[in-house]
Parts: sequence; C-alpha cells; structure tokens
Amino acid sequence: MNDLNYNKPWIMKRADPYVYKHSDGYYYFTASMPEYDCISLRKSKTLYGLADAEEKIIWRKHDQGIMGAHIWAPELHYLDNKWYIYFAAGEKERIWEIRPFVLECAEEDPMNGTWIERGIMQCADEDEFSFRSFSLDATVFENCGRHYFVWAEKVGVGKMISNLYIAEMETPYKLKTVQVLLTTPDYDWERKGFWVNEGPSVIKREGKIYLTYSASETGVDYCVGMLSTDSDKDLLDPRSWVKERYPVLQTDRELKIFGPGHNSFTKDEDGNDIMVYHARNEEVIEGNPLYVANRHAMLMKITWDESNRPVFKYR
Repeated sequence: MNDLNYNKPWIMKRADPYVYKHSDGYYYFTASMPEYDCISLRKSKTLYGLADAEEKIIWRKHDQGIMGAHIWAPELHYLDNKWYIYFAAGEKERIWEIRPFVLECAEEDPMNGTWIERGIMQCADEDEFSFRSFSLDATVFENCGRHYFVWAEKVGVGKMISNLYIAEMETPYKLKTVQVLLTTPDYDWERKGFWVNEGPSVIKREGKIYLTYSASETGVDYCVGMLSTDSDKDLLDPRSWVKERYPVLQTDRELKIFGPGHNSFTKDEDGNDIMVYHARNEEVIEGNPLYVANRHAMLMKITWDESNRPVFKYR
C-alpha cells in the first residue's frame, strides 16, 4: 500500500469501522451502515482490497421491538471456534433504548454461514447495573487467557454521561464479573457538546495494553483518548490503568480531517500496525451530525516510540 493512501477516505460512508484479520489470512470489514438498518461484511486477502470487495448483508434489523432501530458499530470476533458479532441496537418503538446485542455463526465462513441471534449481552448474575441504560460500542479482547468486554454506558440524570466499563467474560454472550468503571469524561476535550467516552479498542505491544476511545460529540470535536496498563496487572482494578491527559488524535483542519474517532486496530500484509478510524472531510455539518452520512473509514500507519508507546500521526 502506498503511503499516500493513508488518512484519506478509504471506504466511503462507513462509520465505526472494524477490521479483523483471521487465521486464514483474510481480512474482514464491518461498520455502521448509513441507514443504520443492517449489518454487512466484506472479505479480502489484502487490507486495501477491502475497499473494492463485495459487501454482503448478513443480518437486517427487526420490523418491530428490540433490534429494530439504530443498528450501530458492529464488531466481528472469533471466540471458542465460532464467529460473533457484537453490535448496538434500539427498539423500533423506542429508538433510543440502545443496548448491546450478539449474533453467532458456528460455520467456517461468516460471509455465507447462518447467523443466529443470541439476544442482549448478559451481565453477571449479581450485576444490577450493566445494560440497564443506554449501552453501546462493545469490544472484546484477550489477556492471559481471559476475555474482557469493554463498553460505553450512560449514567446520571438530565444530560447523561457516557462512561467506559470493563468486565471479564464467562461466555461470548455473558459476563462473569460485575462492571468496573474504566474512565469517565474528566477533561474539557471529552465534554464538547456531550460528556462522552465511547468506542473502545485495544492494541498490545511488549507486555503493554493500550485502549483507545472516542470522546465528545460526533462532529468536529470528536477525538481519540487513550488508557494504558501492563498485561500482568489486574485489569479489573481501575488503578491499574493510566489515562492520557490530552487526546492522542484530533481534528486537523489543514488536512481537512474532522472528528476522527471510533477506531479499530489491525496489521497490514507487511506486519505494520494499522489504525482503522472514521473521520469527515467537511468541518461544517448541516443538520444532526449523527444522520449526515459523511463519515468515511480511513487508515493510519502506527509507529512506536522508544518506550513502545503508539504514535498516532497524520503525516
């Protein structure tokens, strides 16, 4: 891939992009569709080839009830020899009743296999808090043989606050432990328009775990923050995590990259670490930013500093 192709629209009108490279060498791509009404997959032998790959719809929203509106931010994971898609959805009759849901495919090919609904993500039996309110943007990662679930959930009264929580997983669709608060919007750059921490994603290197997340409303102020910890620490202890004081990626007006965020991580064919994120090329948005389909998937090559910390730079 030519370096000139980085940090430019790669797959048009695909927000919340997620790329997974499977053990068979294929890359899979999914994202929020412009109409928020279905989940699709693409498959390619090369990362950049996903841009022109056939897009297949593998699931559509319900006509009524749960999973009937706002189908957002799907992620594709392979756990216990099965495929899983984690996504958020509202109810047809109450579109803002957003909760995390799970799809499962036991067949080898997720593009053509049968997907079944596992329903809402289940919290631990003793957990009286998780998924009771607006919840979305779930991701899954493994550390030391354990799988962890990280998601955003709103709390409070009035103008509610979106925090990030973590729990260990018992199965691919049930949590083992009660939620733990990872981060809340502490800083001014996390509080533009809305107080938001959402869109978590994990990348690891040399015994370190880095968790990026998105902050503020989805327009020009949307940006990326980061937490970090050591892989041998207790990931369910909030004190194990260190939060960056300032965003690690934000709007660059000169390059016309506005509101970067909701990223995932992968590697290209040469083993380079790649950040897959969405951004806009227009600063002024007419109407509600959530419903303006001008967020495009982009790619960024990540470098690492002498302390093995990721460096996010447009150029």
